[in-house]
Amino acid sequence: MSYLNLDKSKTKDTVKELNVLLADYHMYYQKLRNYHWNIVGHNFFDLHEQFEVMYDDAKLKVDEIAERILTLRFQPESNLSTYLKLSNIKESTSEKSDVEMVEDLLHDHGLIIKQMRNVVDVADKNEDEGTIDLIGAYIRELEKTSWMLDAWNMKLTDKRNA
Repeated sequence: MSYLNLDKSKTKDTVKELNVLLADYHMYYQKLRNYHWNIVGHNFFDLHEQFEVMYDDAKLKVDEIAERILTLRFQPESNLSTYLKLSNIKESTSEKSDVEMVEDLLHDHGLIIKQMRNVVDVADKNEDEGTIDLIGAYIRELEKTSWMLDAWNMKLTDKRNA
């Protein structure tokens, strides 16, 4: 690992947080698939398509997070049972309204962003600029997606009272 100029004894802490984030993204990905498959009602077309865009993005992030862990010379967690234990994201039923689905995803976004900030904090302490750069971009992207979902869910009266 000398080519990275990182101390492996320090990066293990970063990897621990990255594995939690990896678990979060796996659970989030599966929840998005669930909602994509099970959305019904007047907003079907919009949300069915949006959930697909979101799970495609989550799938890419799963791979990139795992590859970052491998770059740091550790192995990513890869068992669903481990993801269920590590993840901040909980499974969801399929019987939710469109509004409930969006609210649930916004809640999960808050948890994922919090975990991403944990990763950045630990990586910063360990002078791991590569991880900071990767996760910083993820934070910005998820904040924007959250804003868009929140705007979809917002009533005109909510905007006036904000």
